[in-house]
Amino acid sequence: MLTNLHVKNLALIDETEVEFEPGLNILTGETGAGKSLLLGSINLALGKKMVSESIGKFGKYALVELIFTVENPKIAQAFEQMGITLEDGQVVLSRKIMEGRSISRINGETCTVGQMKEAASLLLDIHGQHEHQSLLYPERQLDILDEYAGSELDRQKKQVESCYMIYKKIEKELKECQIDEEQRQREMDFLQFEIQEIDEASVQPGEDEELEQRFRKMYHSRKIVESLGRVHSYLSYENGQSAGEMLGQAVRELGQLEGLDKDLDQIYRTLLDVESMLSDCSRDISGYLDDMTFSEEEFSQVQNRLDEINRLKGKYGDSPEKILKYRDGRQKMLDDLIHLEERKGKLEKELQSAREKLEQESSRLGTLRKAAAREMEKAIVVSLKELNFLQVEFQIGFERLKSYTKNGYDAVRFMISTNPGEPVRPLDKVVSGGELSRIMLAVKTLMADKDDKEVLIFDEIDTGISGRTAQKVSEKMAVIAGKRQVLCITHLPQIAAMADAHFLIEKQVKDTFTATEIKKLDSEGSIKEIARILGGSQVTERIMESAAEMKEMAQVVKNTRLKK
Repeated sequence: MLTNLHVKNLALIDETEVEFEPGLNILTGETGAGKSLLLGSINLALGKKMVSESIGKFGKYALVELIFTVENPKIAQAFEQMGITLEDGQVVLSRKIMEGRSISRINGETCTVGQMKEAASLLLDIHGQHEHQSLLYPERQLDILDEYAGSELDRQKKQVESCYMIYKKIEKELKECQIDEEQRQREMDFLQFEIQEIDEASVQPGEDEELEQRFRKMYHSRKIVESLGRVHSYLSYENGQSAGEMLGQAVRELGQLEGLDKDLDQIYRTLLDVESMLSDCSRDISGYLDDMTFSEEEFSQVQNRLDEINRLKGKYGDSPEKILKYRDGRQKMLDDLIHLEERKGKLEKELQSAREKLEQESSRLGTLRKAAAREMEKAIVVSLKELNFLQVEFQIGFERLKSYTKNGYDAVRFMISTNPGEPVRPLDKVVSGGELSRIMLAVKTLMADKDDKEVLIFDEIDTGISGRTAQKVSEKMAVIAGKRQVLCITHLPQIAAMADAHFLIEKQVKDTFTATEIKKLDSEGSIKEIARILGGSQVTERIMESAAEMKEMAQVVKNTRLKK
């Protein structure tokens, strides 16, 4: 359940905080008062692309924060799998919007927009003003049917997608084999040239590092010899002022005091260790200098070999290992070209097998879809009759696509007849805007029973309806709100009267600026707002009485329907 919405400096909103309640939360207000800001702020918090105009005139950044209380164990488990720990059963989604960038957080921890959207998909479903138009698109109709069908079909879809990916991969490989003999020979010649060039070089793993080390040593040999010669003279015993000679004198001098004092004996032993280490170091340097040789011929060979390897690295990979890997890949391509006809024959058999498998799995998927479609047709008709479609037929037609897709080969089309004796026809050929809104509400009702989302948001789903139909829609909204929390922006008094919690959105002029505010109405305030919707600018005593009666009747209807 969405328990709290906090908005700061967004468009015309200075700062507001709304505490929503279980059941049906209704939001009303004058045209232009900012009702769409509610849905807009929630969408922004959930990762919708922002525009610079989102930031209002009350500060340098905008902030939207949503607090949800999670009661469904499945949703809580899904959050745990995302690595999100609920705090007292709550999830806090927030987004801070600054000029040119934004920061999203879940329970105070920074997250990506993708993670925010994933979290939101677990919590709520938003139906905007224009979403019902998506019902006219066959692709969306297929998605709706698949969502309705549930987990078994979803597993089969994944199986079909896997088969489709294998099929397309083989198809692509087979297409790459369709080359003429002249092109084939050119490619073979080029591959043989590259393989031969690498083979003749006899590159070894790690060879470049070893050569670079040898090159550096030989290139700096003069400097190394001169420096080590001086170091050796400093450490040796051949120079009276050398470290070795001076340290030897110190050892002999201290040796005369051995046995006179334990502390001095320890210092003497330490000095002996130092002399031994210095002697070892001096011998190592001497040995290094004795082994130090320089050959112009060897230096030239190392340099040329290093140049050759670096040239190959520039063409085939930045290390000997990558060069050899490249060579193996080219050899495989060459082998494929040499045995091209055999490969084509093999791929054709594999493609046929993959096609048969894809056909089989797509057929199973289609069978599941058709079974779900028959069930969905009956459920939609029942729901549409509750929404004042008195004589209605609804069918889901199937056609086979010319080619396979990752969703199989089915194309579906929602078809309807709203008048007796008329044949069913595609939605886009029949329904009006108001009818389309009611059909979408019927679909949303079915989906609400199929998923675990605890919050549904409707933004003016009542477009194009009035009178008895509006009453039916309001009753349907009340039924949905009996099972989960609903937030609904509306301009119809029949729906507003059904509210468990009623909020008014209005513009207020403060000093030199205009701001949008949201406030919760008490029972009396709700009746006044319903009267305003009924009467417009002229709210008479009789209209007030009608509003109060409408509110009272709505409560009776709610109690009656929720007991069923």
